[in-house]
Parts: sequence; structure tokens; C-alpha cells
Amino acid sequence: MATEDQLLDKAINIYLTGLKGLESFISEPASEYNLSFEQFLILRMIISHPNIKLMDIAEQRQVTRSAVSRQLKILFRQAYVEQKADPADRRRMFLIATAKGVAVETKIWQKITQRFSKWVQIYGKDRADQFLTLFEDFNQQIIQGKIRKRERDND
Repeated sequence: MATEDQLLDKAINIYLTGLKGLESFISEPASEYNLSFEQFLILRMIISHPNIKLMDIAEQRQVTRSAVSRQLKILFRQAYVEQKADPADRRRMFLIATAKGVAVETKIWQKITQRFSKWVQIYGKDRADQFLTLFEDFNQQIIQGKIRKRERDND
């Protein structure tokens, strides 16, 4: 059985070679359109939730409004997203994807799904499902659990 030091070395190696590689593998199609993967995901959220507000995105992604605002600046600059005043309260602004934004999101999503499909073909559907289920469990228990514990400790 592996010692904790060996497990740590293995975890670090997987992080450096696997997880970072996976991130760049997934995010590369968005970079072709001058977007980070995070910006792409926000664009995708805006498209799938018409009339969403900045604060809704921040809440769903569990980040600050200023973090979302920084990501939105690029989406505005690229003319992928625009704002529309809420008719009931003109101070509230809805985020709307432009036709250009919808077209770009569609192209990026197609490239991502093609890449993922190739990955599943190589790795196998059952093994991919097992890996993702295990990683999802790890995320819930360790990563998200740690964040929730930290929040409780700060109360």
C-alpha cells in the first residue's frame, strides 16, 4: 500500500500533468475567440437564462459580483453580450447575448463536445463515467466540503 507521501507525490503529478492539461484541453476552443473558459461559461449561462442579472451569475457561480463584472467586460468588448434595462425597474440591468455571442457560443460548444467525444471514445464510456463519478464525489466531499467548513468556521 502507498504511503501518504507517495499519494501526495502522485496527486501533485496528476495535478501538474493531468488536471492542468485537461483544463487547457477544454479551454482551448474558447481561446480561439479571445475568451477564457470562464468567460465562455458565463456567456453560455447568459444564453441559457434569458434576462439573467450579474448578481444571479455571481450567486450561481459562488463568486463576487466584481469577479463576474471583470469577466463580463471582455464579453461586452467583444460584442457577445449587451445589457437591457428591466422595464419594471430601470436601475436593474439584464444581460442578453447578441447574435454574435450566440454564434460564437455554438461554435465553441461544438468544438468542446467533439473533443470530449473523442476522449470518451479513447478512454471508454464506462471508464469515463467511473472516473467522473469518483472525481465528482471527491469534489463534493473534499473540495466543496472544505469550502463549506471554512464558511462555517468564519461564522
